[in-house]
Amino acid sequence: MKRTLDLSAAVWRKSSYSDGGGTNCVEVSDDHPGIVPVRDSKRPDDSALIFSASSWSAFMAGVKRGADAHAVG
Repeated sequence: MKRTLDLSAAVWRKSSYSDGGGTNCVEVSDDHPGIVPVRDSKRPDDSALIFSASSWSAFMAGVKRGADAHAVG
């Protein structure tokens, strides 16, 4: 059974890792227990990618480790 998540009323925020120039903007929506919807801000009507909260946390931890490594090196 395929379920569709209704994100029509979702509140989106730009990721702090986006470039802020409007060309590479990733948006996430909070307040969805257990999941993290992610979308491209340039194409808000396209489907969002849905990650489990634990997968998203692991991904963000890796991004932060990479950012820290570049700041040091």
